[in-house]
Amino acid sequence: MRLDLDQREELIRRHVYEAMAGLPRPDLADHIVATFFVSARTMTVQAVGNDIWYHMTSGVRSAKPGSLLDQCSGKVVDYVHFDASGRIGIVRVAFPLKMLLHEDGSLYTTDILHITGGEGTFGLTEQVDTKLVWIDMSDDTLRRFPGPAHGAAGVRKRTGFSETEPAFGTILKPCTGITPQEEAEIIAEAAANPLFLFVKEDENFLPQVAFAPLRERLRHAKEAIERTKAARGGRGLIFAPHIGAPPQHLPALVELAVEEGVSGVMFSEYYLGGTVRMVRDQLKRLANPPVIYGHNGGISARTRQIYRELLDYFARLDGVDFRQTAPLSCTGESLLRPTGLEWRKCEEALSGPAAGRAVVMMARAGGLDQGNIIQNLMDVSRRGSVCNYLFLAGSAINGIKNTTGKYEPKLGALGMRQALEVFEKSVYSSPEQVNPQELRSYAAAHGMPELAEALRQRYKL
Repeated sequence: MRLDLDQREELIRRHVYEAMAGLPRPDLADHIVATFFVSARTMTVQAVGNDIWYHMTSGVRSAKPGSLLDQCSGKVVDYVHFDASGRIGIVRVAFPLKMLLHEDGSLYTTDILHITGGEGTFGLTEQVDTKLVWIDMSDDTLRRFPGPAHGAAGVRKRTGFSETEPAFGTILKPCTGITPQEEAEIIAEAAANPLFLFVKEDENFLPQVAFAPLRERLRHAKEAIERTKAARGGRGLIFAPHIGAPPQHLPALVELAVEEGVSGVMFSEYYLGGTVRMVRDQLKRLANPPVIYGHNGGISARTRQIYRELLDYFARLDGVDFRQTAPLSCTGESLLRPTGLEWRKCEEALSGPAAGRAVVMMARAGGLDQGNIIQNLMDVSRRGSVCNYLFLAGSAINGIKNTTGKYEPKLGALGMRQALEVFEKSVYSSPEQVNPQELRSYAAAHGMPELAEALRQRYKL
């Protein structure tokens, strides 16, 4: 019971990625090709691959060549053994596009996951553990997905943030249990700060609660943002209310949000499969639709069996403009997943080539604060550009208290801005040099009391 599953995952990933790098590119003209990690009880890796395609495609092992059954049957492409028994390794299985394309030629990630990740993949007792690692598709296949309407570059253009300027965002706190009027006060304080490109509600603030229905919340929010327009110096702001709801309600909530003139919407699809694509398709009639913050709440419930970078990649294909990854931590222990190799692969999936699909703006969020923002800015800068990133902080902004013990978001935001100044001055040359105690001493000695106080509160210094 005490097996460290995260440590095991990291070990598996190292072997999986190394093996995948040595495989040739498969023929993708008429198929998509799924890579699976397999740990079986008695069968070989390739035998498990044969079982997967058998159960998840035609259910016929020897169809007549050239027949419709044959065209709708999968096949094992190749495999790599990790041990002498042949029961642990990776196997690549081809799934025919013939059985996946709709009449109009469209293709859906939900159908792909249904076929590649069904009970024939994960439910059989023979397999001790099977993981869906990746799915390769041709550029022609990838073009069948809409992708983001805006992406990172489009969001920056819409709000007036340059491609070289770090963009920040915040999450409204308290998360729920507030009235539309109370929420508007919090929004106004955040919106008045030109540091922020993006403000979102928390995913726990359901859109149809009796004490704060969505339409009333949006009207008060719009008024609050309008009141702060002059303070933003001409910059735009993306405000994303949470519209996550059962699928029979979601389309109406999308229309309500559009009617109220929102600049963004936020919801999570993991317990409501296919809703990102549904909303993306619903909004495609608009010349300038709201951006979609594809919140990944619930994603960790799946990632023991389906690699997170694949789920993030599918979210990109379906049309999210923002996607949360995770920040580097100054303590060495991240608050939430993804971590390690998984983390790097997720950011590659959200920003790498995808047949012209826009790069997603990656929100480094989940414990991001004044103590680790410098490390994250260093990491992003070394990887190329800040253009594709949003630095999203919730309690590090809204959870900082003033001398009377009251929450004062202005203090948190000013502390974050001062940390940005420290980064821009190149006070530190490597992430390893930065730690909360040393940074607090520097801030206190250089006229940055808000940064020093934020660090004291966040890290109990």
